[in-house]
Amino acid sequence: MAAILTLIIVLTISIIIVRVATVALTLTGLSRDLARFQARSAFSGAGFTTGESEQVVSHPVRRRIIMLLMLLGNAGIVTVISTLVISLSNPAAETGGLTSSLWYRILFILVGLVLLVLISQSVYIDRWMSRIIAWALKRWTTLDARDYANLLHLSRDYAVSELLVQDDDWLAGKTLIELRLNQEGVLVLGISRKGGGYDGAPRGQTKIEAGDTLLIYGREKTLADLDQRRVGPEGGHQHIQAVVEQITLEKEAEEKADEAKV
Repeated sequence: MAAILTLIIVLTISIIIVRVATVALTLTGLSRDLARFQARSAFSGAGFTTGESEQVVSHPVRRRIIMLLMLLGNAGIVTVISTLVISLSNPAAETGGLTSSLWYRILFILVGLVLLVLISQSVYIDRWMSRIIAWALKRWTTLDARDYANLLHLSRDYAVSELLVQDDDWLAGKTLIELRLNQEGVLVLGISRKGGGYDGAPRGQTKIEAGDTLLIYGREKTLADLDQRRVGPEGGHQHIQAVVEQITLEKEAEEKADEAKV
């Protein structure tokens, strides 16, 4: 009986581990269904399709979660098999006693498995457990890391970068509306002030001062040029060139979109 209870406990822990991993993966930006599929696949060792493997490998947090699941899954499968063998064994020497005890143990295991399946499929229990797990992960871990790389399309030419504003920078002493960085395809996501403050999603009247650190999003080349841009007529000329280049890129993108529709 102790071996059977151990088997049920191991299976219960396995379900909880997969549930925790599912919630953890959703915190990285995956959909609920995809996170559940990846967690179950990794724990069981079933593997992924090519596209889903790339989503895991390209994200460091997901990669750590999946690697831990694979490790726990291998240990769990071995434990379940060994415990199942012990559960079905019987030291009784008499044939009649052996048969009776064997069927009793099988029935007990089946009842336990059915209860586990019913519990794991319960929408109420799933919602309740997910809330508790999500709260615990946010409280005691740093897994609340959305996949910002995919959300912001940080691939090919686009990136998020920090830019420290110097006294002789073209940006220094101007408001965002004066700089018109959006015309260059550059977005200012936030400003860390020299004095320690932070402006999130700054508006047009926000003024850039020397010593500020800008969190900016745009094409890597444009961001690099902006970091090297100095005050004076040359800086204004570089701004105009960047605007013209951005307009050209937008027109090319529109033309490609029109061709795709045809």
